[in-house]
Parts: sequence; structure tokens; C-alpha cells
Amino acid sequence: MQNTDFVYDVVVLGAGSAGTVVAARASEDPNKQVCLIESGPDYSDSTSLPEDLRNPYKNSLVDHDWNHSYQPTAEHENINFPRGRVTGGSSAVNTTIALRGIPEDYDHWADLGNSEWSWPNVLPSFIRLERDLDFGSEKYHGDAGPIAIRRHPWDELTTTHQAWWETARNLGIPDCEDHNNPDSFGAGAQPMNRIGKLRISTSLAYLGTARGRPNLTIQANSHVRRLIINNHKVTSVEIQTTDGTIKKIHGKLFVLSAGAIQTPGILRRSGVGKPDDIQAMGLDLVARVDGVGHNLQDHPIIALTCELVDPTLASPDMPLIQTVMRYTADGSSHRNDLQIELTSWTQRDDIPSSVALLGVLEHTYGSGSVLTKSSDPFAQPVINSLFCEDDRDAFRLTQSLQDCLQFSLTKPLSDLISKVSCNSQEVNNLDTEGLTNLVRRYAKSGYHPCGTAKMGLATDSGSVVDQHGRSHTIDGLVIADASIMPQIPRANTNLTSIMIGERIGEWIRTNGAEYGL
Repeated sequence: MQNTDFVYDVVVLGAGSAGTVVAARASEDPNKQVCLIESGPDYSDSTSLPEDLRNPYKNSLVDHDWNHSYQPTAEHENINFPRGRVTGGSSAVNTTIALRGIPEDYDHWADLGNSEWSWPNVLPSFIRLERDLDFGSEKYHGDAGPIAIRRHPWDELTTTHQAWWETARNLGIPDCEDHNNPDSFGAGAQPMNRIGKLRISTSLAYLGTARGRPNLTIQANSHVRRLIINNHKVTSVEIQTTDGTIKKIHGKLFVLSAGAIQTPGILRRSGVGKPDDIQAMGLDLVARVDGVGHNLQDHPIIALTCELVDPTLASPDMPLIQTVMRYTADGSSHRNDLQIELTSWTQRDDIPSSVALLGVLEHTYGSGSVLTKSSDPFAQPVINSLFCEDDRDAFRLTQSLQDCLQFSLTKPLSDLISKVSCNSQEVNNLDTEGLTNLVRRYAKSGYHPCGTAKMGLATDSGSVVDQHGRSHTIDGLVIADASIMPQIPRANTNLTSIMIGERIGEWIRTNGAEYGL
């Protein structure tokens, strides 16, 4: 670590799915001094990784977690909301699903005033980030990027996943060999960023090649307390190390990449946000930005628990996810707005010999918030997801639950199942209204939070940054993470977060003058 009087060109706050990528790309310019700050620990290579970070068959929920909780629906109590606290962020602890989203997602971003994020503009970044081991020769795929992606072939699927796929065929669902084909839909193997039993996080993929650069400093175990803003310009960041030491890191450009949950809190502790929110924390307002912490979007999920006739068919030693079905709800104008997934096992100790059929809503109308009640940098945020309060969301997720029920009643999957329930409640005799009531109460997060510092035009009072990630109100501040997504994509958000890091990192490297460098 260089002395604290040193002024970095770029200081990246958060070494998650996007932040590691920004730091790696920006530091490719040897003339830019880059500092990457991470609240959690750093592991320098795959051999030093703890087992919970290596093993992609299950999520790491304890050892490298932020210990957040959230309220999924108005009728549900608070439950755990896992997020990765380590270099690589949630890419280091997740299920390794590597879905892109579909062209309409990004074209919609462009329609909202973010023309740089249209599908033709983001596709090259998706291609650049991936090494697709199955379809790398296709024009819409990459074969030389840092993120290795593959799909489980048929003979690697568990008995339950094979039965699920055969059931989809019996229900008339077409096979989908590549869910990242821009026009794809149907049922097939998930694209996954894992090789064998090794999770390919952004820490391994991007920092592995960047660590040797003399112009890149990685400051781990350093929690961001607040930004120091003078005359509406960020001049330094205040951090606290694990031994309690508080110090400042100075820089010319600060890239906030703490994720959709942590980014709003850092902004608010710095006096940036909605006046009422800042006042409630007992702080002075530095800049009014009403969108900070609002517009929280996510993918609500409803789970159908299926107890198995043969208990040996479910085990935590199996990959948690292997397959997915993507399709469009009846009467919907949003293509591929629903998913159905099967888990190879559940994390319910009371029903160990079971799998889950998950109905997932991929395009949502409703939104929630991430609130910050205290100026204490270690205080937990208040996360209110407010799932399915919009009738259009509840209607479509109910359809997905009905479709999950149809899977459970159709051979060959039905032959493996002895009992079906939803949150321990009987479901087979419920009508549509009864199923909707379950959805409104028991919908939970797919753990894809985004949108809490969205990008958009300066005339949009809800936007926080412009389409290049630059703050509308604070000089020297850029946000590059899932929080800037104006609308959640119809896919797991990890690959899109990496893509955001690719684009903004490249812009900082090649067009530094646009960022005050």
C-alpha cells in the first residue's frame, strides 16, 4: 500500500462482479495508478481459496457474507439476503449461472436515454468477457475472454434434471441448446461459469492476470465509511481496516462498485441522496439525488417443494442448478418473462430428501427500496423488496407456479415425487386465487438486486448517473455496478454486472478525459 498522501488516478470502491473488472481494465493503462478497495478478504489465487468459495455446487451463505436481511413481501417476516463480502463479490459465492439477458432488455435501457447500452453496443462486451467452451465459434459468442462458460451435457445431469427435461419435452416445450443465443427460448442446460468444481469468479478471472501490475494496488479488509466531498467533488474516501484504523485514500476519480445494496448506503453516508433520507440519518445534505436507494428491482421466485420417492436422488454433493426453461407468460408483451428451474436439492433441514421447482418472474413492474437508517458505516440496511404488490407481477408469477405444478404432475418427473407443497402448504387443490395468495405472501428474492442508483437522463429525477456512469451532481464520481441498471434484465444479473464493469472500465482506460483524468 502506498502512503496515504499518494493521489491515485482511479480508486475503485468494491471488488465485486463489476469493480474487479473496472480495476483490471483501467489498470491495463500503465500510466494510470489504480487502487481497488474491498471490505472483505482477498485470496490471491485458486489454491488459496476456502472451500466455500471454490465449490460452485452450492452458494456460500455464511463465511463470506454481509449478513443482510430483507422483507420480501408485505406479509412475510425478514429473512436472510446473501451477498458476497470478498474479492469477486457475489460472483465468488453464487450459483455460477451465466445468462446474458435478451436484446430487448438493453434496447429498453437505450430507449430510456442510455443509447450506449443498446444491444448492438453491449454485445461486443459480452463477447469480450466470455470464453464459451460450447459455442465460442458463433458470431454472438466469445472464445478468448476471462470468464469460462460451459453447459452440463446430458450424461452429467442428475437423474432429477434428466427427468425434468424429459417432462418439458412431454409438455411440448422445445429444447434450447444455448440460452445465450439472442433469439432463444425453451428448456435446456444452463450456461455456467464454472469448470468442474471450481467457481470462476471475477477475482480469479480478472485479478489473476492483473495482480502483477505495479500500477494496481489491492486494499482488502477495508470497509468504506464515506466519500469526502468538497465543493461537489470527491477528493478522497474514508476507509476503516479490520483493526479499527481509519484513514483516507486520495484520488482523482472514484468508481463506486459496492453493489445495489451497499452503494446507496455509501452515497447517503456521504450526504448524497433524498433530503428526507439524509436528514433521518442526522447528516447534512451535500447533494440532492432522490433516486439513491430507490427503484430496487429483483427477480421474485416462488418455490414448489417436491419430496422424492428415492431420497438418494437429492444431495448437496450435486450441482444445485443444471437446467432452465425460459418462456413467455400468457398475454404478456415481454418475451421470456418467466423461468422454471429445478434445484438438485433444497436447503431445508426438515425435508432433506427433496428438490424444488422454482417459478421465476424475469420482468417486473414493481420495485422496492434499500433504506439507510444510521450513519454508522457498519449498520445493516433496511431492504424492502415489495414483491408482487403490482397485480401484473402477481398474475404472471402465479402462472409460473401453476406451470411448476404441471411439471410435478407429468411423467417422468412425477414418478420421482411423493409429495408437493409450497411453504409447507398443500397446493394441488388450490384455485388460481389461492395460488395468487401464496405468491403474494411467499415470493422471495432470486438474489439479483439492481436499480438503486439507476442511469438515465439528468431530467429524470429518479436517475443518479448518466449513461457513462458519471454522477449527475458530484464531480469525480462514477458508479459501475448493478445499481445503475434502469430495468432488471430477463436473466440472472451477474453476467450483466460483469459487462457493466467491462464497458465502464474500458471507457476510463481509453477516454480518461471524459472522466476528468
